[in-house]
Amino acid sequence: MQSIQDANATQRTLGPLSDLERHLPDEWWRTLFNAVYLSTDGDVVENEANTKMEINLLASVIDLNKNGRILDLCCGQGRHSIELARRGYNYLTGIDRSGYLIRLARKRAKAAFLKINFKEGDARRFSLANSSQDCVIMMGNSFGYFDRQEDDVAVLTAIKRVLKSGGQLVLDLTDGDWMKENFEPRSWEWIDKNQFVCRERSLSKNRDRLISREVVVHAERGVIADQFYAERLYSKELICQLLEEVGFHNVAIHNDLVAISTRDEDLGMMARRNFVSALAPIKSKEKYNELKLQRNVTVLLGDPDLPDSVKLDGKFNQEDLETIEKLKSALAEIPGYKFQYINHHADMQQVLGKLKSDFVPNLCDEGFQNKPTMEMHVPALLEMQGVTYSGASPQSLAICYNKAIVRSIATSCDIPVPLETYFGPDDQMVTIPSVLPALIKPCEGDSSIGITSKAVVNSAEEAIEYISSLREQMPRTSILVQEFLTGREYSIGLIGNSASGLTPLPILEVDYDNLDGKLPRILGYESKWDPLSPYWNDIKYKKANLEDESQRSLINWSAILFERLGCRDYARFDFREDADGNLKLLEVNPNPGWCWDGKLNLMASFAGFSYSELLKKIIEATEARLNHYQ
Repeated sequence: MQSIQDANATQRTLGPLSDLERHLPDEWWRTLFNAVYLSTDGDVVENEANTKMEINLLASVIDLNKNGRILDLCCGQGRHSIELARRGYNYLTGIDRSGYLIRLARKRAKAAFLKINFKEGDARRFSLANSSQDCVIMMGNSFGYFDRQEDDVAVLTAIKRVLKSGGQLVLDLTDGDWMKENFEPRSWEWIDKNQFVCRERSLSKNRDRLISREVVVHAERGVIADQFYAERLYSKELICQLLEEVGFHNVAIHNDLVAISTRDEDLGMMARRNFVSALAPIKSKEKYNELKLQRNVTVLLGDPDLPDSVKLDGKFNQEDLETIEKLKSALAEIPGYKFQYINHHADMQQVLGKLKSDFVPNLCDEGFQNKPTMEMHVPALLEMQGVTYSGASPQSLAICYNKAIVRSIATSCDIPVPLETYFGPDDQMVTIPSVLPALIKPCEGDSSIGITSKAVVNSAEEAIEYISSLREQMPRTSILVQEFLTGREYSIGLIGNSASGLTPLPILEVDYDNLDGKLPRILGYESKWDPLSPYWNDIKYKKANLEDESQRSLINWSAILFERLGCRDYARFDFREDADGNLKLLEVNPNPGWCWDGKLNLMASFAGFSYSELLKKIIEATEARLNHYQ
C-alpha cells in the first residue's frame, strides 16, 4: 500500500480552530479517499474480520441469489465486492467516486482472479440500466456525506431506478442518535511506527451532522494532512421515514454493527451503525421503460473545399481525404447506426436547423470554416439549434484553447506544471527566460501551430528571434516561454464521463529514439503535418512501461482535469518528465484527434480495440451521458 508520506508532501496545519464546520469543504469527499484515508482508517476498513462479519450479516438478513446482479455502491477499495465474489456471487458491480480506490479495487480483484466490474461514478447519478440490479448495498458507513439532504434523496432515487421491481437495498450507516451522545470530541493514536493522527469532532449548528477533523503527523517530517469530513446523523426513525418517502417499503432495522479494530482505539463514525434493509417498489413497464437509443447519427467534419491554415500548404491534402474515408469505413462497421455526414460549412447553420438526427458526433476539430479559433463555434451552433452532440462544450473548448488558463487550473489542483513566463501581445521582450533550454509556443491554439523545431531555444538571442518570428506569424497572440522538459513523454486517454465513470486507455509513450540527435525531441508542427519531415517519419509511439505509482498519478491527474475543465465523453492529456524524472503537464485536449493513426486510436490498439471499437466506445459514452440527463 502507498504510504502516507508518499501520498502527500508535508503540509501546513491550520492550527487551533473554534469552529470546525466553517472550515469544512462543501465537497470534501472529492479528495479525502486516498492512501491517507486507508492508513488512518486502516484498522477498520482494511480489516478482513470486519468485512467478513458485515457480509455474514448481509447474507443473514436478505435473500442473496448467487446469480443475481449486485451493485456495491460507494464500494471504496472493493472489500465487500471481493468478499462476495470469493463466496461465489457471479455478477458484481462496484461504483465509487474515488479514482484511487477504484484502481486499487481493480488491482486487488485481478490479483485474486475475481471478475468484478469496478467503475468510477457519483452515487447520485451513475450509469447503469434501469431495473438492472437485484440488490444494491451501501456498506461501511458510506451514506450521508453530502451537504444537503436533497443529495441523499438523489442517491436513494438513483438506487430505486436501477433496482428491479421489488429489488433489495441494504444500508450500513452510523446510528445517529447514539453518535450524538457518544462521539469523542478529541483523540489521538499512532497509526504505525512513524505516524499518528489527532482528531477533533463537533456537531453542526443544527446538530444533524458530525464534523470531523484529522491532523496526520509524521514523527520526523511533521504534518502530512489537515483534513475535514462530515456525515449526516440519521436516527432509526428518520432513515426509515426517508426510505419510505422515496418509495421503498418493508423497511427494517437489523442488528447493530460495532466495528472490530486492530488498534482497538478511536472507532469514530464506525463505532456503532444501523443495518437497514428495504425493498424497491413494484414498477410498471410504462414508468420504467428504457430510454430509447439514438440511432440516426449525423457526423460533423471539416470542410475540404475551404482553405485550412493549419494543414500543410493551407488546404486539405490527399492524406486528409484518406483519413476521412477510413473514418467512414470504421463507422460503417458499427451495427445499429445509420450515419450521414455534414462537411459543407457555408450552409451548416441552415442544415443544422432542419436536422432530423437525434445525435451528432462533433468531429469538426478544424473549427467552423476550418478556422482553429472557431472550434468552439461548432458546438455553439449545435446548442443554438437544440442538437445533442459528442465531446466538449463551447466553454470547455474555450478554456482549454488557452494554455495559460489550463496551467493555472492545474496548479490550483496541485498538478505539477512546467516553469513558465507569459508574454502578452503588447509586452516588450525585456525579460529573458531564466531557465534554458526553453520551449516557446503560442498561448492560444492547438494542432502544434507555432511550434517547430526552432521553438526549442538555448540562448537569449535564440529566444528573442523565435518570439519575433511568432509575433509576425501570429499577430496579437500571447506567447509562453516554458522550461524545456527533456524526459519521457506520455499521453493519457480517458473515455466516459465523470458522473458515470471514466475508462483510461493504456498510457502511450512517445519514442524519440530514432530521431536525429541534433533535432530537439518535441511533437511539433512537422510531426503532425509534414510527411517529408524526419519528425513525421522517425518518431514512433509505444505502450508506456511505468511504475504503478506514476501510472496512478497520471490517471488521477487526468481525471481531475477532465472534470474541472468540463471535458465530456473523451479527452487526452499529455505529460512529460523533466531532467530529474518529475512528471509535469504539457496540455489538455478536450476533443482529441479521432483519426485512425492518432494517439487516441494507438492507445486503444494497446488495449486490443479496433478503430471501429474505439469510435463505438466514444458514441456509447456520449449516449450514456445524454440518456442520463434526459
